[in-house]
Amino acid sequence: MALFAVGLLQPAAAGEEATVKVFVAWQGQGHTFQSGPKQATFVGALAGPLYTDTEKGPVHTGTMVCPTMVTIGGEDASQSGIGRCTLTDSNGAEIYAEYTCTGIFLVGCGGDLKLTGGSKRFEGISGGGHVTIRSDTRQFTVITSGVAKGEGTGILFVQELHYKLP
Repeated sequence: MALFAVGLLQPAAAGEEATVKVFVAWQGQGHTFQSGPKQATFVGALAGPLYTDTEKGPVHTGTMVCPTMVTIGGEDASQSGIGRCTLTDSNGAEIYAEYTCTGIFLVGCGGDLKLTGGSKRFEGISGGGHVTIRSDTRQFTVITSGVAKGEGTGILFVQELHYKLP
């Protein structure tokens, strides 16, 4: 994703390897379902602009969308989540990633993000890092018993995302 920041029109260098900081200011939508006596499950998507943190501050480097599923414990507010993401630069080149995380509902979810491949100049990309996902606003509207529509905003960040191109 640092490749986004160094010039979207330049081809990626073969064998390039680096570690960068990235974050996404996301907006999310989905539904929360009662999925057990003391458990709920959120199914939805997080999407927003992707930024790479450089020496001169954050640079907008693309967009991200992550279909996401989070299971929430009703007694202790524990949560565990999974997601599969597509990061896209302005030329349509994509990086694919997946994450797993655990944490406390409405506090944050931390875990691992793994780069699983890419298209065009990112074909064959690999790597990953520790991901943290936090929400800062959220609104739930009850649709029917056991089902609520949810909307929110937050941040997804990876302090040390290591990547390698073949």
